[in-house]
Amino acid sequence: MLKNAMHAEKGIDYKERAKELREQLCTLQLKMKEKSLPAMIVFEGWGASGKGTLIADTIKLLDPRFFRVVSTVEATEAEKRYPRMKRYFESIPEYGKLAVMDRSWYRELAAARIEEGISDKEYDRRTRSVKVFERQLTDDGYVIIKIFLHISKNEQKKRYEKLQESGSTSWRVTQKDLKQNKHYDDYYKAFEDMLGKTNTDNAPWAVIDATDKQYARYALFELVTTRLSQALDKESVYPPEEDVAKLFDMKKTPRLSEVVLTDKETAPEDYSAKLKELQKELAKIHGKLYKKKIPVIIAFEGWDAAGKGGAIKRVGSALDPRGYEAVPIAAPSAAEKCRHYLWRFWTRLPKDGHITIFDRTWYGRVMVERLEGFTPVERCAMAYKEINEFERELSECGVVILKFWMQIDKDEQLRRFTDRMNTPEKRWKITDEDWRNREKWDQYEAAIDEMIQKTSTEAAPWTIVEGNDKKYARLKVLETVTERLKAELKDRK
Repeated sequence: MLKNAMHAEKGIDYKERAKELREQLCTLQLKMKEKSLPAMIVFEGWGASGKGTLIADTIKLLDPRFFRVVSTVEATEAEKRYPRMKRYFESIPEYGKLAVMDRSWYRELAAARIEEGISDKEYDRRTRSVKVFERQLTDDGYVIIKIFLHISKNEQKKRYEKLQESGSTSWRVTQKDLKQNKHYDDYYKAFEDMLGKTNTDNAPWAVIDATDKQYARYALFELVTTRLSQALDKESVYPPEEDVAKLFDMKKTPRLSEVVLTDKETAPEDYSAKLKELQKELAKIHGKLYKKKIPVIIAFEGWDAAGKGGAIKRVGSALDPRGYEAVPIAAPSAAEKCRHYLWRFWTRLPKDGHITIFDRTWYGRVMVERLEGFTPVERCAMAYKEINEFERELSECGVVILKFWMQIDKDEQLRRFTDRMNTPEKRWKITDEDWRNREKWDQYEAAIDEMIQKTSTEAAPWTIVEGNDKKYARLKVLETVTERLKAELKDRK
């Protein structure tokens, strides 16, 4: 791709053309806001290729309320404690706004291959993560404009020498920059491979010859205005749902109607001793997880009044309060509604050695959002693949994921609803929405079955907890958590 970079032609006044295009960009920004179109302009390229200057030119006339410049530097020690893609998902703009990326997630691909010596396997994994990240955003309506600024080895050397001549600019040339110029051919091959493997239909690369600065400025504005205009004129069309069984390693899990609830009970006299034993064991495991820096997600879904809160309380009671967090998920806030739906979960992940317990999760997209009509059915159908990709990304980054569906039958739910209504200190737990959801029991059961069958993977399997007896359910959750975490600790010795 580098050999075919867009380049200047003789006899053309690119300065004047660029001026006209930049004015168009201001108009397009307003239309983006009106149509809630989010966009990201990603600047990559050789050192001294002019990224900073072009970014400044791009934003000069834009409304600063509706754009943000994100400068991507090496991950901090705090950021390294989370899955790699977390900080990039956090940087995505709101619908209707623009993010300008001064370097991006590509910093950890081609250059890392040379400077960090990452393996081919790790390079391929990171490449897949980037492509998934970009596709999920563009499927959600984001426009991603990726620009690579290309200059020759001699041109780069000349620019470095000019910067070094002045005391006010010499600091901008680092030893890493000089190393890149010295090993230009190696970097060239790495960049070429990266561009080829991540040049997709949904997020294609534009390689611009930045030797002529006026041409580079014009080419940038032409590209950005063209891509944004096309996106504004295009009608939203959701891609068809894919067969996730062909894309992921699935784990067979029973349907809800196959789960026997009647014989799953724990005698009251056995409960307290067993609970104490499991909590003591989990406390020890938590300390070992912290030492080994293993992050854990425990996700709870289930019928209303199925016992999620009670199970979460018993798990949390065993943990060091400094090393875990319980996150209740309700309807998305205004800020959360104006970004990709997974954004609010990427921002709540545990750092290494810590545990995050989710009381309801990202699975709301394929249950309540789908059945209550909050999100188009076609958009909800895309979520099975997206969720599996999300969980696979976390798992490959070392996160242990445990997912529980708390199962009760309809009669038991009615008994618990009635008990809540008749008990003043419990009445806050029951809402009109709970009763409305109960009327759609059969619809929800069908949706839950589909959810479990399409998202129970080897990396993140579902555990269905028989919950008609609360004591039995709490012990099963604790037993499942301790057994899974013990196995993880053993595997990671």
